[in-house]
Order: sequence, then C-alpha cells, then structure tokens
Amino acid sequence: MAGRGEIVHIGGYTAHSGGRGTGIVAARRDPDTGQLTSLGTVAVTPSPSFLARHPELPVLYAVNELPDGQISAWRVGPDGDLTAIGSRATGGAEPCHLAVEPDGRFLFVANYGGGSVTVFPLDSDGVPGERSDVVEHGGHGPDPERQERAHAHMVSPGTGRQPLLAVDLGTDSIYRYDLDAASGRLVPRAPRVRTPAGAGPRHLARHPDGRRCYVSGELDGSVLTYDLAEDGVLHQRGRVDASDRAGHVQPSEIAVDAQGGYLYLANRGVGTIAVFALGSGLPELVEEVATGGEWPRHFVLVGEHLYVADERADMVRTFRVDRETGVPVAVGEPLPIPSPTCVLP
Repeated sequence: MAGRGEIVHIGGYTAHSGGRGTGIVAARRDPDTGQLTSLGTVAVTPSPSFLARHPELPVLYAVNELPDGQISAWRVGPDGDLTAIGSRATGGAEPCHLAVEPDGRFLFVANYGGGSVTVFPLDSDGVPGERSDVVEHGGHGPDPERQERAHAHMVSPGTGRQPLLAVDLGTDSIYRYDLDAASGRLVPRAPRVRTPAGAGPRHLARHPDGRRCYVSGELDGSVLTYDLAEDGVLHQRGRVDASDRAGHVQPSEIAVDAQGGYLYLANRGVGTIAVFALGSGLPELVEEVATGGEWPRHFVLVGEHLYVADERADMVRTFRVDRETGVPVAVGEPLPIPSPTCVLP
C-alpha cells in the first residue's frame, strides 16, 4: 500500500436522491491520530447510501437507494480504488442496508420502500448472482406518515443457530429468518418480534456476548434492550430514552464497543452521540456529545476512534474515545464530504 494508514470508504446520497455526493469516496486513515485524508471519489454510482465488505475477500458492496433498487459490487484495490464486478436489481424500492452472511456465501438487503428483504448468492469471487429470494413484509404501524406500510431498515445475519434478524420500521417488528443455503431462500421463524407501537425500529446492535441486543427506535426516540437466546428468541427487557436533550430526537445508528462496556447512539435533530454504560440492567446514559452537526446519519468505531457521518453538514468528523469513560472527544478538523450516509473501515 502506498503511504501509511488504512483505507476507509464513505457512501452517501447523490442527486438521484436529492443529495450532493457523486458516489463512493475513499479516505486514508492515520491509526495514531485518527485523521482522514480524502483520496477522492473512487466509484461514480447513484446514491450508495450503505456499504458492506465481504468477510474474506477484497470486495465491497453498496446499495443504490433508488425507486428501482439495485446493489453494486466492486473489487477493492490496495489504495482503495474500486473496480466494478457486478450489479443486480433488488426487486424492491429504495434499498437502505445490506450485510454479508458471516461465511461469505450470501448477501442480504433491506428494501426500505419495498418493505422487503432480498437474498443474493455470492460466488467464490464475491460476485452476486441472480437474487434467490425476495420476502415482503406486511402490515403498518400507528404513524400514518412513516408507518403506512412495511419499511425494512436493516438486516443482521446471525451466527451458529441464530437467525437473520430483519428490522422493520413500518410494522414495528423484528422478523427472524433461517436461510436455506441449498436454495438461497429465507424460511420465516414465527412469531415475529413486535416492538412497542410507534417505536419505528431502525437499526440493531448485537452485544459481543451474543446474549443481548439493542435497537434504536427512530420514531419514539428510544433504545430498546433485548435478551437474545441462542436459538434466536428475543425477549424485550425494557426501554430508555435515546437523548435527554430538548427538541426533535430521531435516532439512527447504534453500536456496542468491542469490549461490550458501552453503547453508542447517533441522535439526529439534536446532533449528538449518546454514550450508555452497559451492565446487567438497562443501558445507563453516561454523556451526550455534540457532533458539530444536526444530522448524524451514521458512525463507526475503529480502534480508539469514532467517525461520524453528518448527512446535512456535509462532513465526517473524527472523535477519540476515552477508554476509561467511553466518552468521545472531537479531534482535528472534519473531513468535507457531500451528503455522507455511511462510513466503512
């Protein structure tokens, strides 16, 4: 690799979705300071709003969040350059999230507009084949504007006996699926898990112990805590507020640190990262840190650094996380990026 550091890819919205980006941007990350240096746009593609990597191969996947949803795949070069190796229609509108099965054989996609989950088999080079399944969710929630129908927002593959979890904002549900690897089809595990009405579940974070998970409630400004049994059964333990700030709170990304001691949540509207301590009970708010923007759409933890993509402030901001307190502190200058929505280390 030319020069020192690691490569980070950043996705965002292009003009196709009212954004200002041009595609996928690469940046070099200094592991000591956390500083990001832009390497420019490495793939011109419409609204690559969420990115994922293959677990073993140098392959990157993106959703193209369009009315006729697509996914795109690229081979990643040593300096973060991307070479297109395939694209496929998802069979659902506005795909917003995707994830690769842990063994690298399948790609799962959440279609927000279509309220569905799509499955693509991946060949030995990580190239997606014809989709093997599209499962549509049905129903609605109490919010007539945001929950008029199903809106799949995230797919979270399990390991071992645990099923794929599909988080649906529109139906206040977490659907559970087993994958039939022979056919590439999803087999529903009944019953689906219902969140509190109007919560609008968006994203889910698994605890490294494999026995807990946490869900961001986009519509009611909440964090929901679940016990996760080995066989994939979810039991809700309780709810806490996502923020103690006054104003409109619309949670987005949620993540647990590698040690399992802290939970992080991005709050759009009030522009904060909330830090919760994780013990035997419900998450306890430690501190809420201003991000410098109003709309932190996504963040990622990398080593001792946290990177926040603020979609409306057109920047990715770097924080150093205090190992003792778990609290992030802003360092350096933000990296200007138009309409960023995802940071992938």
